[in-house]
Parts: sequence; structure tokens; C-alpha cells
Amino acid sequence: MLRVSTASLCSYCQRMRLLIPPSASASSTASPKRRPENQHTVDSLYELSVDIRKVRKLKGWVLSESPVYVSETADLLRDMGADATIIARILETHPEAVLCRPEEVAAQRDLWVSVCPNRQELMSIIEKFPASFFTLTHHSNQRANILYLQSLRLSKRIIGKLMASAPQSFSQPVERNQEVIHTLRETYLDLGGDEGNLRIWLQKLLSQNPYILLRPAEAWRDSLGFLREQGFTTGQLLNLVSSLRASISELQPEAMQQALAYIEGALTCSQDELKQMVIRCPAILYYSLPTLTGRFQGLMDVGVSIEQVKESPNVLELTTQIVLYRIQKLASHGYDVRCGSLDVIVGTKKDFEMSYSKLQLRQQRPLFNPVAPLRSAEE
Repeated sequence: MLRVSTASLCSYCQRMRLLIPPSASASSTASPKRRPENQHTVDSLYELSVDIRKVRKLKGWVLSESPVYVSETADLLRDMGADATIIARILETHPEAVLCRPEEVAAQRDLWVSVCPNRQELMSIIEKFPASFFTLTHHSNQRANILYLQSLRLSKRIIGKLMASAPQSFSQPVERNQEVIHTLRETYLDLGGDEGNLRIWLQKLLSQNPYILLRPAEAWRDSLGFLREQGFTTGQLLNLVSSLRASISELQPEAMQQALAYIEGALTCSQDELKQMVIRCPAILYYSLPTLTGRFQGLMDVGVSIEQVKESPNVLELTTQIVLYRIQKLASHGYDVRCGSLDVIVGTKKDFEMSYSKLQLRQQRPLFNPVAPLRSAEE
């Protein structure tokens, strides 16, 4: 059976999926039993400058289907502002689009236009997420979810981003999304959040993690309940929820318990110190025990002290390979991290490069001695 993601198929594609034999696999391996290609489809795609070899290699089964709507799909994309290059790129990456009925695509276009600021923005989204746009199933659910999110006064840009990045959340019944949003609202207010800032907070979470709505409401309650039991205050929990981009709902209490127990034992820290470390480095909560163990041991192996890790817990966000590379790079210029703060090596690549550049400037800039005699160039 051909493995094709349900989220990336229109209703017609899903019906046809049951008729596709194993020989119509998207692999490039030739098979004597593979169904013959629809020459009309191949010719139509070729006329649109679509790379047929790429389509054959990735999703060759599409070329054997019938009926197809190549010219109709191209016309619809063209009407939305797509040029020839964009049309070819979309049909190369998501050739299943030509199996969708034009009237269904037109209805989808009208639905998406309602949440996009303009057609240019819509075309940009379709180019990046063609599979999301050509998900034509559960049209009534999509419309109901859009109306619900609009009733919350969320911006069109946020709703459009959700539809593009997590189309599954719009295919599910609106009641599920209502339950999750209700839980988020309760969480925010229970943790001391201001009702007046709720919409802004919610938009920030949804933009940072479009998959929030796919997590069951119970997951939020379980994770937050566990952290409350660990003694985190409401303000600290609100910061954690915001810092983790709502990923708390993806964490399992048992896994968090293992991570906290390991950090507490490895760094020989008190409960208060442990909580402060988690607040400064929330990533501790979602790293697996083997990951934390490996990274901590890697730091010990290069001579970093436990106190240094306590002072800069964000160093645990870096892989051992990155830590070694940055330490060696600094050592080549005479800086020994074992004798200073680890803050110089933490952060993103850009953060490190900035810190590294500052250290270089300090070493290269000569100290000016106002009483030293001036020397001429000849000397």
C-alpha cells in the first residue's frame, strides 16, 4: 500500500489511494507490474516546465492516475498570482494537486482568502505549504475552526500560519480546539495572567508552536499539575509555559521527574537551586535522561566544574560536539573556559560568534601608554 500522508491529500486523492497497488509506489525503483503512465498527464506537466523526472522519482504513482486536472489547477494558481516558475515548483513538490477537482480547489481558495491579508500573501503560503492548501477534506470543519478563531479576535496572519503549518488542527472538530483554547485561557488566568493581555499571549503561543491545538487538553493539566507539585510558583509556571513555547503539554511527568532527579543529584543542588536552574534553562525539562547524562559527562570530561554548570545551566542545551568545538576555538586564542564563565560559549551560533569576536578584539587591540615615547615608521 502506498504510504501517503492523509493530511496532504484531497478527498479525491484519498479515495484513489485505496485503488493504488503497491507497484505504484513513489520510489524510483522500476517494477514490471507498475501501471502505465497517463501520457496526457506527462505531456501537460511537461508543457508547464515541470521536472517529470523529479515527479517520477518521488511520486510517480500520480502519473498513472485518471482523471487529472493539470491545466485547471495551473489556471487557478495563475489567477491567484503565480507565475510559470512558481506553478512548476508547486506541481513538482506536490503533484497530487492535479488530482483535486477544480471546484474543490476553488472553494479552498475562497476559504483561505478569508484569513489571508491579500492574494499575494496567500500565494506565498501555497508556495511554501502546497500540501496544506490542497488538503480538501473536512471542509466544514475547516470553516468552523476559522470562524471560531476569528471570534477570538486572532489576527489573520496567525490563523493563516496555523492553517499552513498545522492543517490537521483545522480538520478536526471545532469542539476539540475550543476545549484546548479554554484550557489555555484557564491556565493563563490561573497563573496570574491579565485578562487584557490574554489575546496577545495566546497569539504568541500559537505563532511559536502551531501544533498546540493538536495536543489534548488533559496533557496541559497533567504537566502543569506535576510542576505545581514541585513547588514552582504561579509566576514561575507562567514563565515556563511562555519560555517552552507551550511545549509543556508535550512533556510526560515521569520524564520530567527523571530529568529533575538527575540534575539534582549530579549537581548536588538544593530544591531552590534546582528550580532556579529550570527557570533559567527550561530545556532541562524536555531533554531525555540519556541526553542530559551524556552532555553533563561531556562537560566534566573537559574539566568544567559543577559550579560553572550551576552558574550557566544553559550550557546543557548544547551538544557535546558543539561544546568541544567552542572550547577549542577559544583555547586557540588563549581563553580557558575552565577558569571563567561558561556564558561565553552558550547560546546560538550567532551569540557565540559575537562573544568570540569581542574576545579577539580585546587581544588584538594594543593598550595605549600615554607616557611611552612615540616611534617613527623608520624605527
